[in-house]
Amino acid sequence: MKRVLVVTYYWPPSGGSGVQRWVKFAKYLPAEGWQPVIYTPENPEYSAIDHTLEAEIPHSAEIIRRPILEPYGIYRRLMGKGASTDMKTLTAGASKGEVTEISSGRKTFKQRLSLWIRGNLFVPDPRVGWVRPSVRFLKEYLKEHPVDVIVTTGPPHSMHLIGQRLHKELGIPWIPDFRDPWTRMYYLKHLPMSARTWKKLRAMEQSVLDECSTVLAVTPLVQEEFQAQTSTPVAMITNGYDGGDFEQAVEPDEHFNIVHTGLFAADGNPLTFWKVLGAKAWAEPDFKAALRLRLVGKVDREVYDAIEEAGLKDNVVDLGYKDHLTAVREQLAATVLVLPLRNDPEYRPILPGKLFEYLASRRPILGIGQEDGAMARVLADTGAGVTADWDNRDAMRLFIDQAWEQFQQGGVPSMAGDITRFSRRSITHELAVLLERVSPEK
Repeated sequence: MKRVLVVTYYWPPSGGSGVQRWVKFAKYLPAEGWQPVIYTPENPEYSAIDHTLEAEIPHSAEIIRRPILEPYGIYRRLMGKGASTDMKTLTAGASKGEVTEISSGRKTFKQRLSLWIRGNLFVPDPRVGWVRPSVRFLKEYLKEHPVDVIVTTGPPHSMHLIGQRLHKELGIPWIPDFRDPWTRMYYLKHLPMSARTWKKLRAMEQSVLDECSTVLAVTPLVQEEFQAQTSTPVAMITNGYDGGDFEQAVEPDEHFNIVHTGLFAADGNPLTFWKVLGAKAWAEPDFKAALRLRLVGKVDREVYDAIEEAGLKDNVVDLGYKDHLTAVREQLAATVLVLPLRNDPEYRPILPGKLFEYLASRRPILGIGQEDGAMARVLADTGAGVTADWDNRDAMRLFIDQAWEQFQQGGVPSMAGDITRFSRRSITHELAVLLERVSPEK
């Protein structure tokens, strides 16, 4: 059996699509003839904990954990107890009651200072201090335990610097897996980075793209962007869903449940959608009585405020952060699922990982975001739902009106077509083919 070394910051017990992507790959790779070797920090700073994912790790997987020194402890002391520790969480607000720190214009001096330090002293990200000790350790490890391919997965994109140095010094084929864009990531423009820092960051990205064996993107639009940027081959393997997670027997209740799972960011707050729901609830008492907004995960204070302003405060069921399988149960019990993207033009090429689990839930999906974006393509191709621009009131109203009419007639039927190409087994097979392509003949 061939061996693949996977360098990843995120590994259970944290949650999120970045974790699930490689936990599921590790789960199914042995059946494809590949032994996963996971290299990950032993003391990472996680914004959420989900111990249920530990059961997904196959016994055959080799896990190597090494200590990491991170600056987030200092950040928390600067900002006060309970401050966010993850960069994506910083862009979305860590919990109920907090506003978006990085994209908000209302920043304290300490916030501005911490963001300047983050942007200019930790390039490409605050985990960069783990690169040198990891390279030193892995060079010795690989002498005694050789692998056929190295995969680094980011963000954090400093993981790619580990693979880059190992590839350069040891000659092992290397694939950087980009779960999100790098220099085109939507939140970077909110960091007060100097021109010199931007130049360094772009050069870093370009060298990774040019020096690896194959680039791996997670969405077609990111693949297209990278193909225009480098002559290195760029493959694309999306995130997906694990069919086993959706074998739970769930009986929907009597309510018209609009469900959102995961982080609900202030910069993805669908103000027009809340107004559409509020207007319908005001005009139709039966709809108002049946409506439930079930929010599963961390939600920014501004989202709650907008829902209350729309007159829907009493319709909210706030479940808070839940483990993955509980979130799946909520999706399966939904009448419809809502998936607002961040209201940012640079979010157009991104496919949120939960989109694929929404697909597997077989419930109608209302996507809110760019109507020509990556999510819109998937929803249109699968027939799983519609995508409405943030201000497209008519499309939102039509979707809800149709779903409500069907609900009154006895329930909302499945809208998802053939989604088997997004199953974890299918996409792991694609990965195995890619690994075979770049690995040397034995």
